[in-house]
Order: sequence, then C-alpha cells, then structure tokens
Amino acid sequence: MIIADRAVLVTGANRGIGHALVEEALRRGAKRVYAGTRQPLAHADGRVTPLTLDVTNAAQIQEAVAKVESLDVLINNAGVALYDDMSDRAVLEEHLAVNLFGTNAVTQAFLPLLTRSRGAIVNNLSVSALAPNPVIPGYSISKAATFSLTQSLRILLAAQGVKVHAVLTGPVDTDMTRGFDIPKSSPESVAQGVFDGVENGEEEIFPDP
Repeated sequence: MIIADRAVLVTGANRGIGHALVEEALRRGAKRVYAGTRQPLAHADGRVTPLTLDVTNAAQIQEAVAKVESLDVLINNAGVALYDDMSDRAVLEEHLAVNLFGTNAVTQAFLPLLTRSRGAIVNNLSVSALAPNPVIPGYSISKAATFSLTQSLRILLAAQGVKVHAVLTGPVDTDMTRGFDIPKSSPESVAQGVFDGVENGEEEIFPDP
C-alpha cells in the first residue's frame, strides 16, 4: 500500500516514535494524518487532525471514530513501559490495559472504516515480544500477548482484505531508553522502516538501526 493520498491514524503521536510516524506519513504524501494523543496537540501542517485519544478510554475512542471520515492505515503505537520485578500485579495490569487491550479496543472501533477501505493495521511491538527483557518483564509479557493478537487478527481479517503488520523494534532512542548507553535506532529511522514495510507488504517489520 502506497501512503501517498491515504488517511493514516497514529496513536501515541505526541513524541518519540509516534511523532516520527506522523512526520514520515506527511513526508510520504498522506492526504490526512490523525494524531491521537492524551493531551492537546497542535501541528503546523493542515493535513494533521489532532484527536484526544487515551486508548484505555472507551468514550474517547468512540469520539475519535466519529471524527474520522475515512481511514486507510491504523498505527497502534500508544504504549507504556514501566520497569518492574513482577512483584506488583497492578504494574502488569497497566501494561496489559494499554499495550494489549487498548490496542485491541482501538482496532475493533476503527475496523469498519478499515474494512471499507481494505486498509492496513500496524501494531508497534518490540523484540521483547520474542525475547523477554528481564528489567521490563510486564512490558515484555504485554508485547508478547499483543504479538499473538496481531497474528490472530491477520488470519481473521484476511478475508476482509485488511492487512495486519507487526513492528518488532530493538532499542530506540526515546524516553524509555534515555538513561542507557547502548546502540539505539532513531525514532525517524523506525518510522521510515515501518512505512517501508507497509508499502512493501511485509507482515513482520524489523526496522534497521
């Protein structure tokens, strides 16, 4: 799917990878970019439509759906990553609420529009979905579950012509890894890799550093 002249929605669009995805969609000629954020967002490009969107808030999700006229690509980028040791159940529940159930709630809400356009869903995951990171086990568990969700949706939605992509990133230079002196990809390179993968029809997308 070529991004030019398409309508794209990015959740978690205020910073990091989400902000880079918005900018890359614009660079590739998207006709409309819906930027979902929990806080108000202003953008100089008239093609950007801000949406107040907490993916754990059912009312906000429905309000966002009502403001979107058509949609070709949904990028579920919103997520949470908290360092923990699995001693507090509430931390795991928060990861699942945002990363798993939030992703599914947004997907189901926008599915009628995506079915109509025979569009694409992109779930921004992590290599932690495949190889758990011991310093963020709750995050790793939630991303593994969301990877399974992604694969299930791919099978379920194939007959409706909706493509489903999984993005499996390594360390990215965002707030989450700011304190670690390790090789990292830039958010911009990840965004480029995501859209390259969508345009090339890749199911599993591993952005290069």
